[in-house]
Amino acid sequence: MNADKEINDLTYQINGSIFEVSRTLGVGFLEKVYEKALLIELNERGLKAESQAPIIVSYKID
Repeated sequence: MNADKEINDLTYQINGSIFEVSRTLGVGFLEKVYEKALLIELNERGLKAESQAPIIVSYKID
């Protein structure tokens, strides 16, 4: 499988997960509720995901 197809397949799965969470929960919840639901949905689809993973940010470094 080539890299473009893998990226397209992954993007399709992520977008589908987002749509499913949105369709199931509707509107009105705090962001954290959608975040947790999305993690569950991604895991159910066999995708490994991590919430709020720490990253290093370099900003205005001379």
